[in-house]
Amino acid sequence: MDIRSQIAMVFHLDKCIGCHTCSIACKNTWTNRKGAEYMWWNNVETKPGTGYPHKWEDQNIYKGGWDKKGNSVRLKGAGKFKGLSRLFHNPNMAVLEDYYEPFTYRYSHLFEAEAGDDQPVARPVSLITGEPMIPKSGPNWDDDLSGSKEYARKDVNFKGLSDAQQEAMFQLERLTMHYLPRICNHCLNPACVAACPSGAIYKRGEDGVVLINQDKCRGWRMCVTACPYKKVYFNWSTGKSEKCILCYPRLETGQIPACMHVCVGRIRYLGVMLYDADKIEGAAASDDQDLLKNQMDIYLNPHDPEVIKAARENGIADSTITSAQKSPVYKFVKEWGLALPLHPEFRTLANLFYVPPLLPTMAFIENDSYETTSETFWGAIEKSRLPMKYLANLFSAGNEKVIEIILKKMMAVRLHRRNETVGDLPANEITDPMNEVKMDKDTADAIFRLTSLATYDERFVIPAAHREEAIEMIESTADVKGNAGFGFRIPPKRGL
Repeated sequence: MDIRSQIAMVFHLDKCIGCHTCSIACKNTWTNRKGAEYMWWNNVETKPGTGYPHKWEDQNIYKGGWDKKGNSVRLKGAGKFKGLSRLFHNPNMAVLEDYYEPFTYRYSHLFEAEAGDDQPVARPVSLITGEPMIPKSGPNWDDDLSGSKEYARKDVNFKGLSDAQQEAMFQLERLTMHYLPRICNHCLNPACVAACPSGAIYKRGEDGVVLINQDKCRGWRMCVTACPYKKVYFNWSTGKSEKCILCYPRLETGQIPACMHVCVGRIRYLGVMLYDADKIEGAAASDDQDLLKNQMDIYLNPHDPEVIKAARENGIADSTITSAQKSPVYKFVKEWGLALPLHPEFRTLANLFYVPPLLPTMAFIENDSYETTSETFWGAIEKSRLPMKYLANLFSAGNEKVIEIILKKMMAVRLHRRNETVGDLPANEITDPMNEVKMDKDTADAIFRLTSLATYDERFVIPAAHREEAIEMIESTADVKGNAGFGFRIPPKRGL
């Protein structure tokens, strides 16, 4: 076993209110500057919808992620030969129009306009050219438009749904939506790293955060094509690629990323996962039906004595192992089986997991009244307004059974807690669901607590950075001339 540690995240979609507070916090911290106006390292999308950039999930357009090739994988739209042939013309690369042309308003005109009969207005102007323009898109342009023909009805995840199922979703009484916040997944098998011709993108060994070395980046933009989630951006001012850095300077000082710190719905969780790097290639090259299971098998039990021993032998600090044992991400992903990666079929082995939304039940019109009741609370699962197939296309590579089990677990927790607080349900309506998903009361209470009542320290478990080890490593590799390893130079010691 080649055991390593990875900072991973869980977003609980049942709790997201779509306020975009996370997006603004990230924008103000990292991308509030020239060339990065259109970048939203954190964005929140409405589903059903096409997202940002437009139709980013359709890899027939963008050729991101990996293809299975025998017992291995290869990049869809990048790589040595494809990359060389597309250095100067890449038809699959997202361009500015797929995002939006950033703009502001000429507010000065409100105060400087000459006197006249008309009320002056603040005209929109491009942040790139400075010329007047008509805004046509934006990072949250399709907010809450769950029934729109331009956005919701062009959602890529309707694949496999019949025309009748799709049309039924857009009847007024059946309209539904949920929010999907997205950041870089800091994948175990990142396509952006493999695609970079200059080797500027790398994955940190101590925590798995994927970063771009700005000194090495040459602006080839193969990373933009290769990332299937479109979370690598090109700065048109500096000529360099940029992406979410998971606020690693904050992590190193024991603070959580900015987007998580400000989250109003408290939907975000962060913690350490231990994984076996020897299983990465095999998991990424799995058949479609085995992709999700094999990705989950990569992550190891931090309480297992053999795993702990192998982790220590591989240089993982005890504090990191302890953090992995307390990780809320491990509980959601492995212990309870409630969280799934977004689009596992991209084969990047993403480390951002989502708890699917437990959406409202299907409504219907009867005797001219709006009826939402059902015989039992439990029977509502199969009558969700959003077809199970849609959620499966998002989170389980089309496996509807996985989604059904998770939703039933979530419903079992709700029924158990209703019984604890209200006590108005028949006993069998509580015990039958919990028995079906093999859940006991203690587990249901633990899920409820971490979902609803968790403290800051329970939601975010950050391992110590161990800066002293990094300094020792640099000093131990220094030669007699004072040149340290990794390109650093140790300054000479000065006397008093």
